[in-house]
Amino acid sequence: MAILTIKRTLMNIRTFVLAFLLLGCVTLCHASSEKPQLAQIHKAVEDLVRQQTAGLPGKVSFTVGAIDTRLNLPACHAPEAFVPPGARLWGNVSVGVRCSGNETWTIYVPVSVRILTGIVVAANGLVQGRSIELGDLAVQEADLGQLPGGIITEPRQAVGRIATISIAAGQPLRQDWLRSPPVIQQGQSVTLRSQGRGFKVSAEGKAVTNAAEGQIVQVRTSSGRTINGIARLGGIVDVEQSH
Repeated sequence: MAILTIKRTLMNIRTFVLAFLLLGCVTLCHASSEKPQLAQIHKAVEDLVRQQTAGLPGKVSFTVGAIDTRLNLPACHAPEAFVPPGARLWGNVSVGVRCSGNETWTIYVPVSVRILTGIVVAANGLVQGRSIELGDLAVQEADLGQLPGGIITEPRQAVGRIATISIAAGQPLRQDWLRSPPVIQQGQSVTLRSQGRGFKVSAEGKAVTNAAEGQIVQVRTSSGRTINGIARLGGIVDVEQSH
């Protein structure tokens, strides 16, 4: 009787050990199948970020964050990375990865993008309405990923433009804080110019509004008619022919 009990006990132990080993194999096999999938997703994100940031100014570096290993994603032959609409690959962003095969899924992977480059700052305080000169500007290195959009990176982008707000010394300049000077002033005599296939005409008029290069300006002709045109340097206004 004692021998039979010992045999049963040994059988139970062997059964338990076998079940434990089988369970461990399932877990390890699943983990090993997940590792190539996660590496594939990681590479897809890296390739996209590298491609999308290739034309950015300065020195670009990025880090792809950890992917949640608990996702248990179905296998995907070719996961596709994408930038979500409205997002930019600066600073801390999320890059999407989707599978469009038999098993469709989408996940988002955190990415940190660092862009070290020179930015233009005010060397001295700039008063609203002042025309900016080269001596008013300085260049400092900064991470674009930590700054708002529209930061000016070249002094030539600001020289000759007019500050629309007061800008403190050391503050980065933004495109939406500057406007181009008018090339046509209200009341100025201008030349209306219109041309097309086989013809070219011109007429004189008076500007009703101010306008910078490329902006719409209103002009009153000698007959009293008011028309719109595109302001150009030298008091020229280009008028499109109506069809």
